[in-house]
Amino acid sequence: MNHPEIPPKPALPPRTGSLPLVHGKDGGSAPAPASLTWSQPRQGPEPEHHANRRPAFWKAFLVVVILAVTGSLVWLAMWLNSGPGSETAKSNAPGVLQTAVTPPATPQPLPREGVAPSAYAVGDCFKDFDPQALASTVVPCDSGHSAQLVATLHYPDSAAYPGADPLKAKALEVCQAAKLSPAAKQFQLNYQRSFPSNTSWESGDRRVDCYVTADGGNVINASVLP
Repeated sequence: MNHPEIPPKPALPPRTGSLPLVHGKDGGSAPAPASLTWSQPRQGPEPEHHANRRPAFWKAFLVVVILAVTGSLVWLAMWLNSGPGSETAKSNAPGVLQTAVTPPATPQPLPREGVAPSAYAVGDCFKDFDPQALASTVVPCDSGHSAQLVATLHYPDSAAYPGADPLKAKALEVCQAAKLSPAAKQFQLNYQRSFPSNTSWESGDRRVDCYVTADGGNVINASVLP
C-alpha cells in the first residue's frame, strides 16, 4: 500500500509580524521580547487572567460613573448661568442708590434756571419739567412744580454699558425703592424713569433717575419725600 507523503512539521509556528504578540493581564497586547522562544500555542486563557479582570472591570465602571456625574453637574451649572435669569443679573450691576435728600441739594437761592441734568439732586423740584430738556428750572418744593426727583442710582465710572433693557429694568427698581411721604397722596402722580443712552453713557452719564410727575402741570406744592 502506498502511503501519502506527509509534509514535515515546520520548525517554528507561523508569524504574523516581525515579533509575536504577548497577551498581557489587562487584555491588551504588546510585542514580545526578541529573546522569547515560542513553543506550542497555549490552550485557553490562564486562570489568573479571570481572577484579575473582575476588580479591573469594577474600577473602570466606577471611574465612568464619577466622570458622568461630574459632567452632569458642570452642564447643569452652565445651563443655570445661561438661563433667563442671566439677563436680570446684568441689571443688578453694582451702583449707589439714593432715595433720601442729602444736603446740599441744588444751591440756594431758588428758583434757579438752567440747571443741567448732571447737577440734579434727590429732592429737587422742577417747574415745567421736560425730561428730554438739556436744562431745567429748579424751584422750592412748596411752590408750584410739575416733577420731583425722588430716587437716583449712580453706576461706577468703570462700568460697561449694560444695554437699554437692563437699564430700563434698573430704573424700575429705583422707582420701586423710592420712599414717599403721606403728602404724595394729595396729588395725582406718576412715576417717570430716566436712564442713559449708549451715546450719553460714552460721554460719562452713569445716572438712573426716578421722578414723580403730575400730568396737570405745576400743581404740586409740597415735597413728596419724607
